[in-house]
Amino acid sequence: MLSVHEVTTAYQGLVAISAVSIEVAKGEIVCVAGANGAGKSTLLKSIAGAERPRSGTVTFDGARIDGMAQHIITSRGIAYVPENRRLFPRLSVRDNLRLGSYLFRSQSDREAPLDLVFKLFPRLQERLEQRAETLSGGEQQMLAIGRALMTRPRLLMLDEPSQGIMPKLVDEIFQAVNRIRDAGMTVLIVEQRMSECLEIADRAYILQTGRVLMQGSAAEISVNPDVRKAYLGL
Repeated sequence: MLSVHEVTTAYQGLVAISAVSIEVAKGEIVCVAGANGAGKSTLLKSIAGAERPRSGTVTFDGARIDGMAQHIITSRGIAYVPENRRLFPRLSVRDNLRLGSYLFRSQSDREAPLDLVFKLFPRLQERLEQRAETLSGGEQQMLAIGRALMTRPRLLMLDEPSQGIMPKLVDEIFQAVNRIRDAGMTVLIVEQRMSECLEIADRAYILQTGRVLMQGSAAEISVNPDVRKAYLGL
């Protein structure tokens, strides 16, 4: 479904990822892990069109998308939830969700994803008229994911969805990711909480200083002694 081949991207003049290659098959949850500054966010931005790779290719469903504008990549079926969520704080939950459905003309098409969003995150339905800025960090993350789902993506990319969230809500977020895959979507998730991410992932990549250090099934990565020592604290 998604193929990233030998992608190199610079951020603010410095090479952030170098010759990175990853594959994501339809129906998978794939985790990209690593320390701060490893290049995880730049990788997602390079796929989503938020950053333009210097070299390499990004292919989605057999067609190259590297170099395309972000809104075109979104229309191709890739939704990207950035680390800072980028909500409209003074708008209501309802209006933030509506903004995610801009790709569709008819009201029925625009509202079709709401059933899934509310099943995943019933808190959002309870808070439809609240401003986004009044939500907790976890609820704001739910809203950011919900807005992305309003684009009806085939591939959902999440950048550090657990950041700044209470542990209880972190569990809810990861459970929702599993259910999103069950609903027929593919998920690529960047996360520092490697233990929780590996529990739901099919495969994983570990980045270190902008390069792929290791890859394999989530089960293989989770029992690797170097990973357990360096990233899992075991």
